Amino acid sequence: MNRAINFSAGPCTLPLEVLEEAQAEFVDYHGAGMSLVEMSHRSDEYDQVHQEALALSSEVAGAPDDFAPLFIQGGASLQFAMVPMNLLAPGETAGYVDSGAWGTKAIEDGSHHGDLYTAWSGAAEAYRRMPSPVEIDARPASRYLHVTTNETIGGIRMVEWPETDVRLVGDVSSEFMSRPIPWDRFDVVYGGAQKNLGPAGVTVVFVRRSILERTNRNLAAYLRYDVHAATDSLHNTPPVFAVFMMGKVLKWMKASGGLAEMERRAEERAGLLYETIDSSGGFYTSPVEPTSRSMMNVVFRLPTEDLEASFIERATAEGMMNLKGHRSVGGVRASLYNAMPLEGVAALTNLMSEFKAAHG
Repeated sequence: MNRAINFSAGPCTLPLEVLEEAQAEFVDYHGAGMSLVEMSHRSDEYDQVHQEALALSSEVAGAPDDFAPLFIQGGASLQFAMVPMNLLAPGETAGYVDSGAWGTKAIEDGSHHGDLYTAWSGAAEAYRRMPSPVEIDARPASRYLHVTTNETIGGIRMVEWPETDVRLVGDVSSEFMSRPIPWDRFDVVYGGAQKNLGPAGVTVVFVRRSILERTNRNLAAYLRYDVHAATDSLHNTPPVFAVFMMGKVLKWMKASGGLAEMERRAEERAGLLYETIDSSGGFYTSPVEPTSRSMMNVVFRLPTEDLEASFIERATAEGMMNLKGHRSVGGVRASLYNAMPLEGVAALTNLMSEFKAAHG
């Protein structure tokens, strides 16, 4: 098999050994005579898969026992609404960091369900950087401060975690389980699985158990965090295949060295690509301030849009897929999620050097 090098921003590239293991089990799961995705979600077979995935989520992420792991459908986008729905009582307010496309969407969607304010915005600087902790104006009476720790489209990440007396809520979707989280500062951490953890269909939400006692009960059952926690995320039929695959990816991450190794690999991959950009004499340029550069989503430009189109066409012909930047910003974007091998980045940087020699 001539396997492509997949730089897609999501769904993500997955470990080949995980895909092959799932392929071997897919039609006849452990001799049951049927696929796991055909079985009842109340079956013993699926229950084992589900409970193991819940336990591995907490273990690999390093989440303390005080956090309940929840599996919820609807992507991170549903959490834009569920967070204020569950956490904000009448008369309470919450601050939001507007760091780019996803930070903006969180504010837009969440404002339908609570009193929100912008604690910092990068709009005036075209979202080229994240704020330093001292720039974030979190009002002391706020119920929480929402941060998007990595902006997939803009290619920026929050290197320094905010230091504030206000509890944090974090959308960590595009860097989920690629570096440690200071859990003591957070009440909720959430992210879609389709960046680092598996296929689309499940969102992992960690909620501090102590706040479940006072989350909003005046909601439809599926929208309540306490319902998901009380039922081990089995209130309704879960996304069986997505959980099945995520469990396998989590096992792979654990066997590969866990969070520390994922972070080391991320820095190595991104470092190689940024070095190629920075040493190109201006042929390749990054619009992101160096202090805010993402380890997961590397965005860059070439001298002209025609050269960008030619470069992406050449890369695609050589099996390097999905390098076109988001339609809202253009350019080139290489997403380097946990399962991206260093060899994939090396192939890209080699092509970049060849292309510059030919067109620079």
